Amino acid sequence: MATVADNSLAGAVTRFLRYLRVERNASPLTIKSYREDLTTLGEYLRDRQGGQDPLPEELTTLDLRGYASAMHTAGYAKTTIARRLASMRSFFKFGQREGWTKSNPAKPLRNPRKGRSLPHFLSSDELGKLLEAPPATDPMGLRDRAILETLYSAGLRVSELVGLSDTDLDLPASVLRVRGKGRRERMAPVGSFASTALKEWLAVRKLAPVGGGKPVVAPVFVNRFGKRLTTRSVGRLLEKYLKITGLDSRTTPHTLRHSFATHLLDRGADIRSVQELLGHKSLVTTQIYTHVSTAALRTAYEKAHPRAK
Repeated sequence: MATVADNSLAGAVTRFLRYLRVERNASPLTIKSYREDLTTLGEYLRDRQGGQDPLPEELTTLDLRGYASAMHTAGYAKTTIARRLASMRSFFKFGQREGWTKSNPAKPLRNPRKGRSLPHFLSSDELGKLLEAPPATDPMGLRDRAILETLYSAGLRVSELVGLSDTDLDLPASVLRVRGKGRRERMAPVGSFASTALKEWLAVRKLAPVGGGKPVVAPVFVNRFGKRLTTRSVGRLLEKYLKITGLDSRTTPHTLRHSFATHLLDRGADIRSVQELLGHKSLVTTQIYTHVSTAALRTAYEKAHPRAK
């Protein structure tokens, strides 16, 4: 096997991998990943230089930016590009330690922006199916129906739901006082279906006594033992009704919040109002739902318009 010249890129990579193994005690998998990333860089640079092995100290930010651009053009995943850029930064940082480069040409390179995935939501028909799944013939069924109705009607986070106490309810006015992120409070309206479900549940709710009497602050949603329900319990009960209805298993309590926002925008609500209802501090956070609405409209258009495709 031919030896690699110490001053070549391949030689520098060999020393870097040895450094990772001996001094950093890196795992074999980590070393393998760095080797593959830097070998691919070397192949790109050799191809650009007519088969010549490049000298690492001669590489510039412009060279590396060309490599990043080539990866984008070739359709590499953003996570792969980001990992390879990180490998280059570590490699040239090692070069600064060794003294064959004074600066790190990979440092100015920016990782590709991660695409924000659109939130999963349920259609109106799917939600109707889910909300009617809990039985209205026993206390736990009435509780579960009130939970699902309230999550969707007010667009609550599950932590906000389980944090509700009796003093937060104004059912005659159909309004809830909600404590959101950063201890910010907001007033959340609820519809007639949720108000009715809450009243029916509260009529049969049994609270755990404290010190021989009722709790000073009564939680709205409790378990079979009369104690405040946890977020995990809400997730489990939702999973049960998803199996019963056959709805998408990706659905979580937060999906009902996503559905709330998406349906409001679909039906003409302005984004500032939706921001207030969700309790978002920044409008940017709310804007993701406009993309969901646009995507839904596009799908409907392509399905229905005779000359859409």
